[in-house]
Amino acid sequence: MEQILAFLDDNTLAMLSLLVLSSFLGMEIIGKVPTVLHTPLMSGANAISGVVVIGAIILIRRAEATDYLTLVLGFIGIALAMINVVGGFAVTNRMLEMFKKKERK
Repeated sequence: MEQILAFLDDNTLAMLSLLVLSSFLGMEIIGKVPTVLHTPLMSGANAISGVVVIGAIILIRRAEATDYLTLVLGFIGIALAMINVVGGFAVTNRMLEMFKKKERK
């Protein structure tokens, strides 16, 4: 129990609180976006996810080899952001295919 309390210093608690609050805020904002706007917003989400990937890579590079929590959180950040990037590009590509002129035979 002392190890857990030693881990939860003020800075870590503030960062965890910020993560939880920003997650709820993001879910509320995305939930209120009309369906028509979801696809155009994917391109912006791809850019934000790219920044998250770079930040997670920097986090992992600066972490100590024995700091497993930081390494795991960095890995999870990279994995989830890459899923968002790939999905965003797939949706954007599908949307752009709708606007191409079809070849007539």
